[in-house]
Amino acid sequence: MLAIENLKVEIDGKKILKGISLEVKAGEIHAIMGPNGSGKSTLAAVLAGREFAMVTEGTVTYMGKNLLDMPPEERSKEGIFLGFQYPIEIPGVSMVNFMKTAVNEHRKHKGLEPLSASDFLKMMRDKKELVEIDSKLANRSVNEGFSGGEKKKNEIFQMAMLEPELAILDETDSGLDIDALRIVANGVNRIKRPDTSAIVITHYQRLLDFIVPDVVHVLYDGRIVKTAGKELAHELEKKGYDWIKKEVDKNNLS
Repeated sequence: MLAIENLKVEIDGKKILKGISLEVKAGEIHAIMGPNGSGKSTLAAVLAGREFAMVTEGTVTYMGKNLLDMPPEERSKEGIFLGFQYPIEIPGVSMVNFMKTAVNEHRKHKGLEPLSASDFLKMMRDKKELVEIDSKLANRSVNEGFSGGEKKKNEIFQMAMLEPELAILDETDSGLDIDALRIVANGVNRIKRPDTSAIVITHYQRLLDFIVPDVVHVLYDGRIVKTAGKELAHELEKKGYDWIKKEVDKNNLS
């Protein structure tokens, strides 16, 4: 589904990603962990097409297509969803109108007819129940006046509505209490299908107790320095990122 080869990225002339390579197959959940400043959010930004990050080398192929050639709106229509670490507010734009426009634009891209008002409202009801979101949130302006936890729940609701093939969750667990974390994780798990994949970017292991990854990558100083199964997340929880730093330093010396 997604293949990244030797990806190098700069921001304002500073090298952030220094040769990332990984492959995400359909049905897989990949976790990307690492200390602050390791390049996790930069990787998410590049995949979503945000312009502040400049790709200097490497390729990203999504569903057989050159992802780097696609503008952000096309990436979304092709089935990529980015859950932001800090979701923005859009005052004056209702969630109903926002989601109806987004869903129908995606349907148009796929050659499908737009949903009728009644079918759309039924879809909203079903998805709200699926991801356990309060109906009051879906009836307000997009994220306006929401708490941090409410914004994250709303992101998962939007993801459920758009039904992406590849979901990228950038530190969705940041600032969540355990109850909000459970709701967010359950929402992710409930909308997962055998033909969809997810990249979960997180600083802490706790999210991975709820969303169990198939593969865990450790990103350190712009490089993937370790890849293993879910047990790697538990090892990091026990030993901390200083362990990774010592491993990297030891390998560089040898």
